[in-house]
Amino acid sequence: MNAPGNNQMIAPKIQKQLVNACAVETTNAILADLGDRWFTLLLDEARDCSVKEQMAVVIRYVNKHGEVIERFMAVVHVATTTAACLKEAIDSLFAKYGLSVARLRGQGYDGASNMSGEFNGLKSLIMKENPYALYVHCFAHQLQLVVVAVAQANQYVCDFMWIVGSIVNTSASSCKRADKLRQLEHDRKVKLLERGEISSGRGLNQETSLARPGDTRWGSHHSTLCRIEQMWPSVIEVLQNLIDDGDRSSKGLSRTLVERMERFDVQKLVCLAHFYEDDFSWNERMLVEQELETYIDDVRSDERFEGISDLGALAKKMIETMKNRVFPLVYRMIELALLLPVATATVERVFSAMNIVKTDLRNRIGDEWMNDSLVVYIEKDVFNTVDNEPILQRFQNMESRRMQLSRIR
Repeated sequence: MNAPGNNQMIAPKIQKQLVNACAVETTNAILADLGDRWFTLLLDEARDCSVKEQMAVVIRYVNKHGEVIERFMAVVHVATTTAACLKEAIDSLFAKYGLSVARLRGQGYDGASNMSGEFNGLKSLIMKENPYALYVHCFAHQLQLVVVAVAQANQYVCDFMWIVGSIVNTSASSCKRADKLRQLEHDRKVKLLERGEISSGRGLNQETSLARPGDTRWGSHHSTLCRIEQMWPSVIEVLQNLIDDGDRSSKGLSRTLVERMERFDVQKLVCLAHFYEDDFSWNERMLVEQELETYIDDVRSDERFEGISDLGALAKKMIETMKNRVFPLVYRMIELALLLPVATATVERVFSAMNIVKTDLRNRIGDEWMNDSLVVYIEKDVFNTVDNEPILQRFQNMESRRMQLSRIR
């Protein structure tokens, strides 16, 4: 009966225990990587195929390498989707995993009233305990709801798109400027290839030019923005040449465009430190403006920061160049900004995975069994790093397993 050939581990109870051990060790690896860092909470709820309300929980944090990480923690069955019930489930989950609400620095949900309600929504209940857990309405949901209306009616969007169109027209309005832009972009890519910062190959780094957006095709605006982002160093050089050598009208327009697009209003950035009074002392809030000004000048003159297009890449580059130690207050602000959730796409993907694990043919799968399966399935890259030994040890130490072994003996 106990011969090696019969040791198939196919009993449902044994399989569940093994998956639970794998899930626990995977979650422990995530918690170890999180440590005592700040984190953001991402939530959403949906019904599974057996008409149970399930709440998916994801955390977002910046790891020791300056990388933004989003990790699935659990899917929790909730009796109702009221804010009070969701808050109770979160408290239980935090207690289970040893997470502290005091380390929370952001919340990311959709715009449903039970989530974002000003007085009794989930975000309000959490902010009563921790006022620094700032709520951000999922940008993907916002985009779906308002993109057309906002683009046509919002003055800021109109102004921004006017600036984008003016940059395209100014930088490539003549054959001479267009040729200059293409040559600058070619030379820049050659330099990046020589430094090994970009790869060569079929279909990569092809010659391109700025595309003019069309009012009747919103996809063209996306294409224009992507190309401006890709070619920005070359575009800036063309505009700077016009400021230095162009005629009067070209100088004025080019200077205005550069000032509007080159990113930094130090006073607005300083305000971020005042949002987090527990994380910046009074002296640090006084010093952050001077450090920001020095940091901006330093980074703009450092070629290693060329091509940085988002805060996540900036944080990683600061770690690589050790500028996080030179400018600790700036890095702290960047880390706090990165914690603010832009979208809840990770949570939405949990529900897609849930529909794979729990189907009409497996609609009686238990909550714990489903949660353990999802942890291992979704966080398979973390699970692959977990050694077999702690999983086997946890499996052997389970109470039900010990009772089975005692009966066999």
